[in-house]
Amino acid sequence: MISTKKRTREEIIAALKPKFKISELVCDHTFKKWGEKSWQFLSTELLETLLVLRFDIFNVGMTVNKTGAQQRGLRCNICPLVKEQTAKNQNYLSAHCTGNGVDVDFSGFTAAQARAKIKENADKLPYPIRLEKDVTWVHIDVYNDGSGKKIVEFAG
Repeated sequence: MISTKKRTREEIIAALKPKFKISELVCDHTFKKWGEKSWQFLSTELLETLLVLRFDIFNVGMTVNKTGAQQRGLRCNICPLVKEQTAKNQNYLSAHCTGNGVDVDFSGFTAAQARAKIKENADKLPYPIRLEKDVTWVHIDVYNDGSGKKIVEFAG
């Protein structure tokens, strides 16, 4: 279990590094340009939430980016999903674009099982989160809609 003491950003990143390479959390474009400095683009709230999910709630492997799915973490302006919306003159404020959201798989859990486990352990979450509902992946972000709820579900 991760300590409940207030952690610095540096401590959070140091605790995550043995479990996640930064290339797993950002798009290929970002990693190619910024390398290890890409940590700077992910919010502290998201990183701490990932830390709590990994160690305090699931304690199993977690996968964000993987072969064939490279836009599940931070998405930059030239990632296809973002570029397509921009070309259509669509406002696109996905948490993926601001370093506040990821799509994640939890080893041994379906997406529905993982969302249920997160809800059961909402009190352990360091920040309010949003969960995308009715999808085959787990989207988690730390956008706070001001509702006062620890977990808000939304349709993508």
